[in-house]
Amino acid sequence: MTELPKTYDFREYEEKIYQEWEANGYFKPINDPNLPGHDPNVKPFVIVIPPPNVTGALHLGHPLFVATEDIMIRYHRMKGEPTLWVPGTDHAGIATQLQVENMLRKEGTSREALGREAFEARVWQWKEKYGGEIINQLRRLGASCDWDRERFTLDEGLSRAVREAFVQLYEKGLIYQGPRMINWSPGLQTAVSDLEVEYSEEQGKLYHFKYMLADGSGDYIPVATTRPETIPGDTAVAVHPEDERYARFVGKKVIVPILGREIPVVADEYVARDFGTGALKITPGHDPHDYEIGQRHNLALINIMNKNATLNENAGKYAGMERFEARKAIWEDMTEAGLVIKEEPYLMNVPRSQRGGEIVEPLVSTQWFVKMDSLAEMAAESVRQGEITFVPARFTKVFLNWMDNIQDWCISRQLWWGHRIPVWYCQDCHEVIVAREDPSVCPKCGSHNLQQDPDVLDTWFSSGLWPFSVFGWPEATPDLRYFYPTSVLETGYDIIFFWVARMVMDGLFFTGKAPFHTVYLHGMVRDDKGQKMSKTKNNVIDPLVLMNEYGTDALRFSLVVGSSPGNDQNVGVKKVEGNRNFANKVWNIGRFVINAINKVEEPIKAEPQWTLADSWIWARAKQTVNSVNNLFETYQFGEAGRQVYEFLWNDFADWYLEASKRQLAEGGDRAGYTAIVLADVLSVMLRLLHPFTPFVTEALYGYLKDACQTNQYIYNPERDWEEHLIVARWPERMPHEDWEDDAVKDFELVQEIVRTIRNLRSEFKIEPSKTIDAILVSESKADFLRQNQHLLVDLAGLNEAGLKILPNKPETEGLTVVVIEDIEIYLDLSAGGDSQIERERLEKELTEAESQIERLEKLLASPFAQKAPEKVVQLEREKLEGYRASAIKLRERLK
Repeated sequence: MTELPKTYDFREYEEKIYQEWEANGYFKPINDPNLPGHDPNVKPFVIVIPPPNVTGALHLGHPLFVATEDIMIRYHRMKGEPTLWVPGTDHAGIATQLQVENMLRKEGTSREALGREAFEARVWQWKEKYGGEIINQLRRLGASCDWDRERFTLDEGLSRAVREAFVQLYEKGLIYQGPRMINWSPGLQTAVSDLEVEYSEEQGKLYHFKYMLADGSGDYIPVATTRPETIPGDTAVAVHPEDERYARFVGKKVIVPILGREIPVVADEYVARDFGTGALKITPGHDPHDYEIGQRHNLALINIMNKNATLNENAGKYAGMERFEARKAIWEDMTEAGLVIKEEPYLMNVPRSQRGGEIVEPLVSTQWFVKMDSLAEMAAESVRQGEITFVPARFTKVFLNWMDNIQDWCISRQLWWGHRIPVWYCQDCHEVIVAREDPSVCPKCGSHNLQQDPDVLDTWFSSGLWPFSVFGWPEATPDLRYFYPTSVLETGYDIIFFWVARMVMDGLFFTGKAPFHTVYLHGMVRDDKGQKMSKTKNNVIDPLVLMNEYGTDALRFSLVVGSSPGNDQNVGVKKVEGNRNFANKVWNIGRFVINAINKVEEPIKAEPQWTLADSWIWARAKQTVNSVNNLFETYQFGEAGRQVYEFLWNDFADWYLEASKRQLAEGGDRAGYTAIVLADVLSVMLRLLHPFTPFVTEALYGYLKDACQTNQYIYNPERDWEEHLIVARWPERMPHEDWEDDAVKDFELVQEIVRTIRNLRSEFKIEPSKTIDAILVSESKADFLRQNQHLLVDLAGLNEAGLKILPNKPETEGLTVVVIEDIEIYLDLSAGGDSQIERERLEKELTEAESQIERLEKLLASPFAQKAPEKVVQLEREKLEGYRASAIKLRERLK
């Protein structure tokens, strides 16, 4: 006999179950291309994990993506498909280097003091020590990844893929080096891409000043700027060609304040006549728009900024000053020189480094770039042709809009941790060598005096290769041939451009195939008030704390159920606590079912005679199975989980389990068949629920399987009881049968009667343990009510001996009446002892009936009665008569 513990203690089960899964090889794909018997024609389902940073500490975004991807993986695995989930981590160039530099600072040393080679060795040591933490946390979340295929973006195979990709792009003319306007992070001392710059609205100032004409006339052009510190780098003043205010100045010279340098006045359509004064100072070395204007007018480009954000020798007397100190000094000098017109408050979009938070400095620097136009067009066309689908679909437009407006990508970073750019410079003949393997000799002059480019590649360069590099590309490995292209890419909508777009472009360029057919985008996790989580708001929730307190299943279920693709969701501790209660509810359902199975102690003798409750619960189970399959196929996992929850808690626990108690108590065949229904329904629901809450379902499945297999009286060898739920057969769609609609309709009538009686009991404060007398009157449904009177007795708390079911109304003095369809229900609620409550209830019902009568009379007197189909009109007439009859009866009761 199977004994189920009274309570579900997740601490006892989670680690043990995960070890069992892994030990049995369930995370590995069937039909492995590296093993004998492989069939290449069987299509696999494949996901590559969005590699978390190796520096990563667990936050709520991790369990969200793990739960969502694990749901897909477990679903396809249970469907019997070869299923692979590839795990791994990202080297996270800037983030990791910052971590190690902070550590060195505490030790009293620095990156520069160590030197590059020793520093890289320290980062690898750090990675080996701390890099496994995030992987252990993914395991804790129940991620059923194939850990034998775990990859790291700096491991040997992926490093080779990165070199191959760089060389191929270079050979095709898509990678180039040159001076261009980039975003410079003075604190990080590296270039950052446009996507790594976040703009925040901040209060600043708009500085108005005079640009004096060089002809000595004393005339001037009023100019406004938000950044006076860049004035030393000005090489022109620009006005709109149709601005009559400044037409006479075009072609003349003006003098750079304080420095005294002459610069031209040019006309350019970029200038907004209604911004500031309508005249724009042009600093091509420190503003991307000014850079373009400078290119159009062949203006000089002057860099006034050092890499540490101090001004250089081109800034004259301000050389050596920090940029914001220089702003103050320049403005003071201009005030003294009589060049200041005014200052005014101004709301600015300030560019800040996503990683460091400091203000980035636009400046011209020699960097490596990827030409994006042709790659972006290829990616856009793939999406337009339907090779890649976005879930939700609205992100298709977002993706295509970005592809149509893409800029070249700065891929070089002035860091030491990352993929070193595979470019060498001959120190003797200055030959530039781009190679897959480290060269030892210059191919042009034979010199051995070669130096590698000191920069590393942007982290996203290697991340973009992830869907195929993890399978061994550029080698045509068995894994690459079988598992690529992958199936679904699941990630947050916030990195659609950082990562998704680059994977699409890289996949198409390097393999000729889109890297996945579907992009599923999840939203952000916000706190229970809908606010973004941040340390400053003190509203960050630690997933590990939640898992330690409530279990992994509760956290996973909370993050998925109630969510929808692409939309943010609110999650708080109370929600997780509520779903811990759901896990306990499922466990208690299992205890009830297994107890029922254990009590079947004699063989079943006859063919089944299913009760209404039996038929209804199986019909509802089938409806749930079919709906969940539809929802899974359209990636509506949150709604699928909600429907399983509602079925288990409401239909199964609240209704069928209560209805089954009398059936089980009957013993004999009735108890045997009821136990079978309980076991079959629970088995199906555990399978549907497993992808969401894998631990509690696996634990309960083991007990249910043992109970069903060890009870000889209900054991059925034709029923599938796989060794573990993780590989059990997924419930496929079930065909509709003729009996189902009537069973559902009839039981819903029982439910409506029961709910109505329960509500009245509550209003009249009748104790739940106290039964009440009732008379049910219906000419058409008397037989139906008699057949199911035990349900009404058990579920509504009626006195079985005092229940009368009649075709005609008897004497009902002193009884409370309600009407459902053509059933009149008379209840003895005198035990509640409050006639005033009864009168108020009747008055409320009469008001509702009169309101409906008025509405329907107006409707039937309108053109609706002539235009609507006769059946519809007749239905409304019948409703009107029903309300009129109810109103008459209610008025009689209120006399």
